[in-house]
Formats: sequence, C-alpha cells, structure tokens
Amino acid sequence: MAGRAPAPRSRPRRGRGRFAVVAARFNEPIVKKLVDGALETFAAAGVGAGAVDLHWVPGSFELPLAAQVLARSRRYAGIACVGCVIKGETPHFDFVAGEAAAGIRAVSLATGIPITFGVITSLTEDQAWARAGGPVGNRGAEAAEAALEMTDFVAAVKNTKGKRR
Repeated sequence: MAGRAPAPRSRPRRGRGRFAVVAARFNEPIVKKLVDGALETFAAAGVGAGAVDLHWVPGSFELPLAAQVLARSRRYAGIACVGCVIKGETPHFDFVAGEAAAGIRAVSLATGIPITFGVITSLTEDQAWARAGGPVGNRGAEAAEAALEMTDFVAAVKNTKGKRR
C-alpha cells in the first residue's frame, strides 16, 4: 500500500481488553519505531500501558507462531504484529514476507482474534524508514489502529447475535 492507511470511519468504544504487540528483532532500529507507533496508538485510544504486552521474536518469519501462542491464551482482544523485511539480492525476502503475511492471516482466521499485519516490506532501507514514522506514516501505528477497529467490530457482531438491524 502506498501512502498512509485510511483513517478509521468511526471511533467506537475503546480501551476494553488486553492487547499484545509482537515485534521482530530483525532490523530492530526500524522495528523499534513501529513498536513506539503501536504503543502510542493504543495509549491514545485509552488502552492503559498495563493492558498492552510487548513480545519480541527473532524475525518476521516467527511472528505467526508467537501470535498463535498469544491468541490461544485467550488473554488478548487483539494482537498487532510488527516487523521489517527489506529486499536483498536473493528471493529470501519473498519467502519471509509472504509466509509472515499468510501465517498471521491464518492465525487470525483460525482463532477469531484480530491479528494485524504491521510488517514493512520494502525494497530499500530508506523506504522502510519512511514507513516507520517518516513521511509515509507508521505501519506499527496503523497495525494497532486496525487491531482496535477490528476488536470493536468483532465485539459489535457478538453483541448483536440474533438481533435484526
């Protein structure tokens, strides 16, 4: 996606439940900016610091397993995964980025817990920095915002079971 993520359409009730941020250590200086963006977004939405847990894993490939373990614990309303994969000279980038995305999606669908993809996939380090709080936005903040919005969506649907709209 080029540019910033779209703003949420509404500001439903926020701050309920616990959230997790799972962060990949590979390209850690960039990922730290994503973590900061995610934590700031949760705080701005009224989620207290004590209601957000931060977990570090070796790289983006490991994000899906960590998300699965956390989701299965049923302690979290939503999980934001953040990482950074920069294309090198080999196809390794394609495998890591693709498997991370597919794995995160699969865990979210299997558990019903909103798990969001805040992994930068860029061609250059400059592009990654631009997406870690630079002129193109902060993918960590966007992942946290998506986790909040999807958590509200799931809760709203659960609360309207059997009701007609």
